[in-house]
Amino acid sequence: MTENLRPSGAHSTDQDPNPYASPYAYDGTAHTGTAYDGTAYAGTEGGYPPPPPYAPTSRRRAKRPVALLAAVALAAGVIGGGTATLVGQLNGGGSETTGSGGAVNGTTVSQSSKGTVSGVAEAVSPAIVEIGAASSAGKSTGSGVVITGDGEIVTNNHVISGAQQIQVTLSTGRTYTADVVGTDPDKDLALIKLRNASGLKTATLGDSSQVKVGDQVVAIGSPEGLTGTVTSGIVSALDRDVTVAKDDSGSSGQGQGQGGQGGSGQWPFEFGGQQFNGDTGEETTTYKALQTDASLNPGNSGGALINMDGEIIGINSAMYAPSSSASGSGSAAGSVGLGFAIPVNTLKADLDTLRAGDGS
Repeated sequence: MTENLRPSGAHSTDQDPNPYASPYAYDGTAHTGTAYDGTAYAGTEGGYPPPPPYAPTSRRRAKRPVALLAAVALAAGVIGGGTATLVGQLNGGGSETTGSGGAVNGTTVSQSSKGTVSGVAEAVSPAIVEIGAASSAGKSTGSGVVITGDGEIVTNNHVISGAQQIQVTLSTGRTYTADVVGTDPDKDLALIKLRNASGLKTATLGDSSQVKVGDQVVAIGSPEGLTGTVTSGIVSALDRDVTVAKDDSGSSGQGQGQGGQGGSGQWPFEFGGQQFNGDTGEETTTYKALQTDASLNPGNSGGALINMDGEIIGINSAMYAPSSSASGSGSAAGSVGLGFAIPVNTLKADLDTLRAGDGS
């Protein structure tokens, strides 16, 4: 009887008398050598050398930790990149500038919220304020845009014209007293400054020359004293010739806001040869305006018209709001989709003049 030596773990089979293919050409002679466990083995006819000192299954197992490490490294790279992106967005979302000059930078919409009304509102609302102006003619309410962290605010001239006291309420509810820095009645613009303010959220001034008819816009202001009201629409026309009173000498007085003097309590303006919201008086000025169908109401004047990147493209200044006294139909005053804003490029070109008080 011939002894057939097989390596440990090998299994014989009736169907396959040769389960391992020999790495040597078989010439019918016996072979001798050393087994992989260190002992000598004697080969006979039909004997086979042992398998190599490592099994194929071991090689497969060795690959798994390498693959696992590669996957972990890849996941770490993805997570790290996402974290860097998030940190970059958070760090870039709240910049502000307090220095002087024509360029004004401020809060913009985060990358993930661009193109949404809610994203624009969240980013820009902290930079929009309510302005209460008290004069001998009464009180009126308007809006304003914070452009520096120490409290420079842009608004319409007609919002603060003739005011003896100006109170400004931030989106947080905090109230400041403000002083007039400079006015430009010819452009219906004014610059006021809060007393003892610092660290305020600021708006970013965009480029109104890039605005196109049909662009989506958001308006933020304090219509009827409702601070931080957000409406949206589109730019419906460009370069509209809008005529407004230069001061509070018009028959409707200053009243662009609630409680203003005059029948409708709204700032009168002329457009297309017609007068709206009352008599503009004798002292008027005309400027090229952006037209929008975003709802504007009394108190929105001086507030912001904003593009979908969160940049200010205009200062809301006039709106057509038919009243019962004007139409005779008993309809209530309100927005009918005809609003106008001073292009922001007009403001940027006028900032140095306003800061110097030369236009007052």
